[in-house]
Amino acid sequence: MLHTPTLLPRAVIPLPRCCHTAFPVGMKAERGARAARPPRSRSVGAPARGARGHPTERITVSDSRGRQTSDQPPQEGGPAGQPPEEPERRSGILMGRPFGVPIYVTPSWFVIAALITWVFGGQLDRVLPELGATRYLVAFSFAVAFYGSVLVHELAHTVVALRYRLGVRRIQLQFFGGVSEIENEAESPWREFWLAFVGPLLSLLLGGAFYLAMRAVELSTVPGVLLTGLMVSNLVVAAFNLLPGLPLDGGRMLRAVVWAVTGRPMAGTVAAAWVGRALAVAVLIGLPLAGAARGTERSTTDTLVDAVLAAVLAAIIWNGAGGAVRNARLKEALPGLRLRDLARRAVEVTADTPLGEAMRRAREDEAGAVVVVDGRGEPIAIVRESQVRAVPEHRRPWIVVGALARDLEPGLRLSADLGGEDLLRAVRATPAGEYLVVEADGRVYGVAALTDIERRLTAAVTGR
Repeated sequence: MLHTPTLLPRAVIPLPRCCHTAFPVGMKAERGARAARPPRSRSVGAPARGARGHPTERITVSDSRGRQTSDQPPQEGGPAGQPPEEPERRSGILMGRPFGVPIYVTPSWFVIAALITWVFGGQLDRVLPELGATRYLVAFSFAVAFYGSVLVHELAHTVVALRYRLGVRRIQLQFFGGVSEIENEAESPWREFWLAFVGPLLSLLLGGAFYLAMRAVELSTVPGVLLTGLMVSNLVVAAFNLLPGLPLDGGRMLRAVVWAVTGRPMAGTVAAAWVGRALAVAVLIGLPLAGAARGTERSTTDTLVDAVLAAVLAAIIWNGAGGAVRNARLKEALPGLRLRDLARRAVEVTADTPLGEAMRRAREDEAGAVVVVDGRGEPIAIVRESQVRAVPEHRRPWIVVGALARDLEPGLRLSADLGGEDLLRAVRATPAGEYLVVEADGRVYGVAALTDIERRLTAAVTGR
């Protein structure tokens, strides 16, 4: 998920991230009618390796709130197969739900609010010295009003996203601005363009409204100073966001234009990402130089603050541009992701089978998983590899597999034909390390592990 600076509020469209698990698996068919078997699997407990035998750096699949989903035991207190609700405190303070979208203020907002209060209060001391200590109350009011403008910017993205039925998970106000977490991407380049443009447009309109209000008051008064500050800050927000490089709104607009011209979303993403990286370099070098060129005497602290701010903004833009390319590659790879191709063999044992015996059978069958069946041969649970690894070798003959297995909830049975975003939605809905893969007629095809999805998606994103 991308986070943008305070002066760079934007909509964020996260794509699915994938899951840490430790059980590349597959499974035999049920007794009786048998489904086609997946290819042979590596041994249970063997670490994933790259093409040259080195451990692979993997994408991690998270649930809809970004939590790691592998090897999570069934949670109580929620509907079967659904991830438990995350406490709201993890997102910050809930401020409301306009249009049904929760708005959170994170703890980092109070840090930036204090910083704005301190800086703006110092400026007020020079402009309106008669305020005394009251200037800090006025400055804090400016900080709140400014973030109110940022919220309007984000709500503009949200309203358009809801109009296009893209879904919005939440809005966060944080240290580096506002983030609208939009769940899906626009289906056409012009919808993408409008979704990106509407935020800066609202900031421009707010700047114009504050300008008109400013003309109706005396500039040397508290309302005049506040309105002037809000006008300038909104114009800066709009201008910065319109710069044509990812992850800024202008970058998404450039992406939409290139997408419309070429017919390829990936071409637009690559073009806007490289412009974004160029912007990052320009910010890193240009911001300190602009500060030094002001002609006024500057302290070492002022110079250091400019350098740190430039480095932070440049890093955010650079990383956001790179993340946009990775997400685009991930989206391109999703249609080719098929659960049938990822399933691995497994052995079937009863719940009272010693773990050592189950591992022996798995080695003989070149399987990567163990499935627990009842007396009729019906699968009822999957043994978790994380639990197997925790049992020392000398203890395995004395531990039964039933004690190490997770019961097969409804969400743990997935169709072999499932793939793409539907597959990722299914694993987010029921977090687990392993899933039973079945044919359309209910016959067992195999068992799939999220480590397999990680490796497949990582290869697509990194080009390895």
